[in-house]
Amino acid sequence: MGTITAPKYTNFLLLLFFLFCFHASFSHAANSLTPDKEIRDNNNGADNLVSEDLSFEMGFFGFDSSSRYVGIWYHNFSISATAFIWVANREKPIMGRGGSIKIKGDGNLVVFDGENNEVWSTNKSISTNNTKAVLDKDGNLVLSEESEHEKKVWQSFENPTDTFVPGMSLPINAGTSLFRSWKSATDPSPGNYSMGVDSGGSTIQILILDGEKRRWRTGYWDGRVFTGVSNMTGSSLFGFKLNENRFTYTWNETEKVRFQITWDGFEKKFISNEEETQWNNTQHEPYNKCEHYNFCGNFAVCDISKTSVCTCLHGFQQGELSEWNDGNSGGCKRRTPLKAERNSSGTEVNVGEDGFFVQSCTKLPDFARLESPSNDEECQRFCLQNSSCTAYSYTIGIGCMIWYVDLVDVQHTENDIGSVLNIRLADSELVASEGEKKSKTWIIIIITVVVGLICLGISVLLVWRFKRKREASPASANNNGEFFIIDPTRSTDLSTEFSGSTELGLEGNKAELPLFTLSFLAAATENFSEKNKLGQGGFGPVYKGKLPGGEEIAVKRLSRKSSQGLEEFKNEMMLIAKLQHRNLVRLLGCSIQGEEKMLVYEYLPNKSLDCFLFDPVKKTQLDWTKRFEIIEGIARGLLYLHQDSRLRIIHRDLKASNILLDESMHPKISDFGLARIFGGNQNEASTNRVVGTYGYMSPEYAMEGLFSVKSDVYSFGVLLLEIMSGRRNTSFRNTEDSSLIGYAWHMWSEQRVMELLDSSIGDSTPKSKALRFIHIAMLCVQDSASRRPNMASVLLMLASEDTTLPLPKQPLVTVSMRKFDDGDQSYSEGLDVSNDLTVTMVTGR
Repeated sequence: MGTITAPKYTNFLLLLFFLFCFHASFSHAANSLTPDKEIRDNNNGADNLVSEDLSFEMGFFGFDSSSRYVGIWYHNFSISATAFIWVANREKPIMGRGGSIKIKGDGNLVVFDGENNEVWSTNKSISTNNTKAVLDKDGNLVLSEESEHEKKVWQSFENPTDTFVPGMSLPINAGTSLFRSWKSATDPSPGNYSMGVDSGGSTIQILILDGEKRRWRTGYWDGRVFTGVSNMTGSSLFGFKLNENRFTYTWNETEKVRFQITWDGFEKKFISNEEETQWNNTQHEPYNKCEHYNFCGNFAVCDISKTSVCTCLHGFQQGELSEWNDGNSGGCKRRTPLKAERNSSGTEVNVGEDGFFVQSCTKLPDFARLESPSNDEECQRFCLQNSSCTAYSYTIGIGCMIWYVDLVDVQHTENDIGSVLNIRLADSELVASEGEKKSKTWIIIIITVVVGLICLGISVLLVWRFKRKREASPASANNNGEFFIIDPTRSTDLSTEFSGSTELGLEGNKAELPLFTLSFLAAATENFSEKNKLGQGGFGPVYKGKLPGGEEIAVKRLSRKSSQGLEEFKNEMMLIAKLQHRNLVRLLGCSIQGEEKMLVYEYLPNKSLDCFLFDPVKKTQLDWTKRFEIIEGIARGLLYLHQDSRLRIIHRDLKASNILLDESMHPKISDFGLARIFGGNQNEASTNRVVGTYGYMSPEYAMEGLFSVKSDVYSFGVLLLEIMSGRRNTSFRNTEDSSLIGYAWHMWSEQRVMELLDSSIGDSTPKSKALRFIHIAMLCVQDSASRRPNMASVLLMLASEDTTLPLPKQPLVTVSMRKFDDGDQSYSEGLDVSNDLTVTMVTGR
């Protein structure tokens, strides 16, 4: 083989570089349109413009086969509903797919229909025909003259439709119809609602109009926020900024943000990032009553936090009473005329001076005028000197605002201080106000004293009762009757803590477990705060906590209203203390103090299996490999309980919510409050109470009170069907199949088993594996206990495809199960056919 000489080697590198550049220039769509190019609608989007950073795309779109529009939208954004930020020919759609976009001979950007008729144009007077349209990174479509100094002649940001995006610059004199809603969700033509800037009276706010009628407003701009938008914050990093009489918006560029006036007349802010699959609306919709413009009428205040939403401002009374009684406020009218009105009428002598009543407002009234006074005192004097002034407010960031008209669209929320409105009133109204304040002060003092005495009496009573209970409580005393101090560093022999250990089958089987004090666990869980609450079960609430060393724990607290009680608490505590397996939740300790009983577990950050399995978004994290590991882990945990632990244990409440997941998504069986123990050579036991979860109980257990290890096998079968299908067993109640088992048999009998498979794993699951696992599940949910495999056989079936599986029989859930417990010998020899059944009473959970 010959060697490459230096000149040839250089030429070779240049060739590679040229090919690389040529490929890169054509690797994605162009971001500009020149006179020698066009965008055609019938070319499947191949001609579309795409911004340089691949954020935005421009081309044709439509919602049906006839009407076509030219627009700009987010490119390659993983959101099901495409978000359009601009539409060109919204008033004149093109019929059919023959349209095109070109730069005309006069330099304008023009949209043509299939018959080459103009339907939209930039319509600018341009001195040259050498122009170019570019789709910028921020979504702005710019038409520029191609000259030594590039000159912008038109841009989409200055001709918006219904959406404001970061990068836009919004002039404060733009008017109230700058943005116009779509006619419907699928019709971009101009709708009924418009939005824009209202700068009348030199105060600035955003308005939404329904035709010519005001529908909603933001309240006034104070240099940081719009004061009437309660959830708006004045971050120095992100948000609206007013520079040189134009609004801009800065944002965290890892997120996509847009503001839109929707077709049904609401202003919404949408945020999303690259990892999310949908836009998140961060503003309330629909607005509450008080958000609707002047809902309560003139001189009234709207407060959604009060039972009576509409009330009159102080010094005013209801207008037309009939309108108020109908639930629609007709506004209010002044109770006592102001000084100027009374002087002009000549009805009073020695008229007192007007004054001001201070009213807190979340949203100040509309139609304020900005005047020159530079502080609150001067602003008040200015208002008093003008007989037409009805109120004033000196607000930081805005200045002196004066109202010369009726006070309209006033809003307040009890927990929001908001701005201060000073309402001009007659002197007699102010005297009455002072009297009311003094009266209220005395009422508050009297109520405070009475409530204090009542609380003191209750406290004394509680202390007395606590001492009585502590003296009598068997859980807080030792055998000598002395109070027993519980310490988190100490462990105890659990079999001596309760009478009844023999009854539970634990005689001679001692278990050591750390004991925690109530105060210690209260501190670890921030006094059992709601923010630390992980969930609620039949036993009671479960809270997240943190030990002084930093270890996270889960605290299960027995509720006094719990459907489970002391028996289940003792059962779970003494049982789990003796169990050690990677697929069983680990018990770290307990607390027994008075009536408070708690179990302390290891904290598992991913909570329970049902949180993932039945959530349409989270279930995608459970691919086939992960589901296989979870199925196998649950089976191994059950096998340990049934066969490998020192005692044979039947769980009796196996379901998705009782399978917890650790940080690596490994399953751990939890909630042993209902478990049954068979000690030593004991094969059966009886109890006077059986509880469980319907849908997971085996037929013989639910209908006749018979249970065995095969009861858990049945529950495992239901759980296996849920994991494979991604659907709850109870989600079929109102269907002809009535349960997941019925639906699975329906698919099995019609040889359509793959339709049962969860769509999120359908493509990644080997068909043979899916068929086999569903086959195993159908064997586990057989009506007859003798026809179900034991867990050792189930694990063998799951792990090996060489094992021959018998055919399942059709479930007969309406017929007595004993009738079919015929000891059928068609089962393979490796399957356990022992019954070990126990008779008991049945209680639904």
